[in-house]
Amino acid sequence: MKAVIMAGGLGKRLKPFTQIIPKPLLPVGEKSILEITIHKLKEQGFTEVILAVYYRSDLFESYFGDGSKFGLKIRYTKEKERLGTAGPLKLATEFLEEPFLVANGDILVNMKFTELREFHLANDADFTLVTKTIQMPLHYGVVEKKENRIQSIKEKPVVEAEVSAGIYFMSPDVLDYIPANQAFPMTDLMRALIADKRSVLAYPLEGYWLDIGQLSDYERAQDDVTKGLI
Repeated sequence: MKAVIMAGGLGKRLKPFTQIIPKPLLPVGEKSILEITIHKLKEQGFTEVILAVYYRSDLFESYFGDGSKFGLKIRYTKEKERLGTAGPLKLATEFLEEPFLVANGDILVNMKFTELREFHLANDADFTLVTKTIQMPLHYGVVEKKENRIQSIKEKPVVEAEVSAGIYFMSPDVLDYIPANQAFPMTDLMRALIADKRSVLAYPLEGYWLDIGQLSDYERAQDDVTKGLI
């Protein structure tokens, strides 16, 4: 089984930490964010990981090498220019001859990737998106009205939404929809597949998931590792 980890982001929202170290290489407990994911992939039977890198690609190669010390093979694809959230996959086309996992390099998750693979294959999907239901507190009073007459007001309600978890399972021919050598977002890839009536499915995630986008998320990750949640 093969996985592609998207690790080319600049991590601007986590500066100054990412001024020198790419976000996936930031330590969480005794391991880096990316190392935690790679260990999980190894434990679940994945044999090859492709790291899609851009910013400070040399550090990734120094840290992970060919993957032998982690018990699997690691390859690298390197963007010369930013290719968006889906564009880097095009660089790995020659290595992806079977359905494969894709995951963002800045997330922490507890899930059975093998069950995601089984779901994808059993449903004959072309593209499977892992989703996570999250709750977002609003910091304002939300007004409900009819014309200009206020019907009610809810003070700082919690809004629930199902969002992309930054984890996908794809069939190889999906890569045909990605243009070469230009930025292409994952949302555009999904739109193109849906427009072409390909099978694009959702796989709801019930377990632990954290997108480390901001400093508060990074601090939470450190706490969660201490608690044994990851």
